[in-house]
Amino acid sequence: MATNILALDQGTSSTRAVVFNETCAILDMAQKEITQFFPKDGWVEHDPEEIWTSSLEVIKSVVDFTGSILAIGITNQRETTIVWDLKTGEPIYPAIVWQDRRTADYCDVLRRQGFESTVTSKTGLLLDPYFSATKLKWILDHVEGARDKARKGCLLFGTVDSFLLWRLTKGRSHKTDATNASRTMLFNIHQQVWDKELLELFDIPLQMLPEVCDCSSFFGSTSFFGGEIPITGIAGDQQSSLIGQCCFYPGMLKSTYGTGCFAILNTGKKPVRSNNKLLTTVGYRLNGEVTYALEGSIFIAGAAVQWLRDGLGLIKDADSTEGIAKSNPDTGGVYLVPAFTGLGAPYWDARARGAVLGLTRDTKSEDLVTATLQSVCFQTRDLLSAMHHDRAELSVIRVDGGMATNNWVVQQLADITQMPVDRPVVVETTSLGAAFLAGLQVGIFKSLRDLESCWRKDRRFFVELDRSRSDKLYAGWQEAVSRVRTT
Repeated sequence: MATNILALDQGTSSTRAVVFNETCAILDMAQKEITQFFPKDGWVEHDPEEIWTSSLEVIKSVVDFTGSILAIGITNQRETTIVWDLKTGEPIYPAIVWQDRRTADYCDVLRRQGFESTVTSKTGLLLDPYFSATKLKWILDHVEGARDKARKGCLLFGTVDSFLLWRLTKGRSHKTDATNASRTMLFNIHQQVWDKELLELFDIPLQMLPEVCDCSSFFGSTSFFGGEIPITGIAGDQQSSLIGQCCFYPGMLKSTYGTGCFAILNTGKKPVRSNNKLLTTVGYRLNGEVTYALEGSIFIAGAAVQWLRDGLGLIKDADSTEGIAKSNPDTGGVYLVPAFTGLGAPYWDARARGAVLGLTRDTKSEDLVTATLQSVCFQTRDLLSAMHHDRAELSVIRVDGGMATNNWVVQQLADITQMPVDRPVVVETTSLGAAFLAGLQVGIFKSLRDLESCWRKDRRFFVELDRSRSDKLYAGWQEAVSRVRTT
């Protein structure tokens, strides 16, 4: 009998498939970059068909190599919005990516009208273009005939997981999980239902929306890869990472460094409302029971390194940044604020734009590389500071994602936050979380305790920089951020 679990991880910059065996060892992995489109300032789009074809390609690659698969788990970039035709399955507009800021003015209007308190009380989110609701409304308002077709039940909406599930099941299953639903700004996280008042506010027909399930459930099955393979786990990428890091107890925090940076703190069975512009969200839902979390979302982390490579041509690849920073750890007072698509938590300034400050005649390209890596650490300290002011208890930081393989970055993170940082053996924890969820449903794992036994620490990074120096560097960062803020 097959015991391998396949995790499909559809992210902002790439799509990957990872196969794990029953001991959580990686048997094979395939990855394919996808294209981001920037049609206007602040607009970010994907081609849904490229998302789909890249997913098929990477899954087929690993299945051909590893053979039979017991189950599939899906994890995905959250908030990214796709609308497609019920009959043809064709998207009616490009996918509007979570980073997109085109609805900032509309959010301002709703905020001035006093709707933010309603949105936050129901969803745990802030009124911001980041989330799906205003993107979905924009599509219905701007694509000819879309709203009329939606009201007639001819269009479907989904985040990336729902779109892929619908395609994989050949239109038999229109579902999502509670974590992805919680990021749409349409889902009541307390009642665990699509909220009628919010649907009316954004003028969204209920029949467009997917059924909301537990993260570990039977979502449907696919026959694209030989036989019927069940799809039994779904979670948004950051919550999937929380699960993959086994942060199952209040006070445990994971911080993922991918295209963006996302820190999620397990707060237990009761939602904690933030007074410092963090998000209250669903950490995971298993067996009908919700575990809540506080989240800080940073829009640009690894994407800034990608910009150094593709936009400026300063580096050949991301791996080279570690050696550059080691040989050039002092930027000479240069700070990069990577607000390329606005500032996320705890500022939530959609109109802020990136800047490099502190330039002198002596500034070198290496200073810009080091400042880019440091910006990720400074932004993480912003989030931890907000959590501290919300009186959230923090017991451990676990890191993952592509940038977590960079020893210089993780050490700098410990020094800037003044907290020790744990890195696991398997840094592909987003994929691992999806595999955990799929494995729970099909009986490979019996409980969360089984999952905990799979997590192994690679290294703990202890604080090496004295607090006064750390605080001085951070004060410079705060000054730099103040120069780009518009609110």
